[in-house]
Amino acid sequence: MTMPNRLHRSELAVPGSNERMLEKAPESGADVVFLDLEDAVAPDDKIQARANVIAALNDYDWSGCSVSVRINGLDTYWCYRDIIEVVEQAGNNLDAILIPKVSGPEDVHLVATLLDQIEVASKIDRPIALYVLIETAIGMANVEQIAAAHPERLEALVFGVADYAASIQSTTTNIGGVSEEYSVLSDGVEGEDREVFWGDPWHFAIARMAVAARAYGLRPIDGPFGDISDREGYISAARRAAMLGCEGKWAIHPSQVELANEVFTPAEHVVSRTRRILEEMEKAAEEGKGAVSLDGRLIDAASIRMAENLLAKVEQISAREAMAIKSNPVQGV
Repeated sequence: MTMPNRLHRSELAVPGSNERMLEKAPESGADVVFLDLEDAVAPDDKIQARANVIAALNDYDWSGCSVSVRINGLDTYWCYRDIIEVVEQAGNNLDAILIPKVSGPEDVHLVATLLDQIEVASKIDRPIALYVLIETAIGMANVEQIAAAHPERLEALVFGVADYAASIQSTTTNIGGVSEEYSVLSDGVEGEDREVFWGDPWHFAIARMAVAARAYGLRPIDGPFGDISDREGYISAARRAAMLGCEGKWAIHPSQVELANEVFTPAEHVVSRTRRILEEMEKAAEEGKGAVSLDGRLIDAASIRMAENLLAKVEQISAREAMAIKSNPVQGV
């Protein structure tokens, strides 16, 4: 089974219990929309939310984005029905299932085995991928084994910062953001104020998840940023995630979609310089040189690999934008 090479710059969370948001989601501009049956849905609304999601998958046009469903946790009695009913009734319109609170590779195998059986029984004509949430201490401790669990179906690892913070008993209540509590003071000098240096409490967790994902060919995705009014804070968190190797970030509100797309779309000056790198390295290869300098900076074989990765992403983005304009010509004018 071969999974398509999907964009993940922005992943919009949409509660399965909110029919109005479900209707608007396909036009959000997000690369991925995930229809949520878990945390965003109250216990009394779970069954109705599942029916809403199935109807949304079948009734709306999702050709402009990828669409996934976050099922309830494997330790709940809603989970098996989420998988069976959603996939049996709407599997041909579903790109992926998002598994919450994965603690080990066995969780991945359980869902993958169910999908194997349902896809055959229901004659689903394309494979359904798996996205995995790393959001517990045990999940992070086992992240390498989880990333290696199912090469055929696994596509992405996602850092679920809120549940992760609760799992490690962090004192923060700021979802995905920084805190003055995570800081150090400069050495004291008599008569002078001491400087405060804030740190990033999520650096280690995101970096570890990103390395595990890349080691096994998966896409690392940063999770939510809770303060939807803080555009600068969201952009800063997204840029941090991008520097650590992530391909995209969750949007828990439609206003965050544009911010994520902007951060994870290479800037034009970066693309221009990347093309120059490849041109210079091509000239160097013709002259038998292994490395050359560009604007006073060394470029070598590693530079080529980074450049090729970036330009491949640019081509994906261009193709998606062209498809969006084709499907909605008024918006493209």
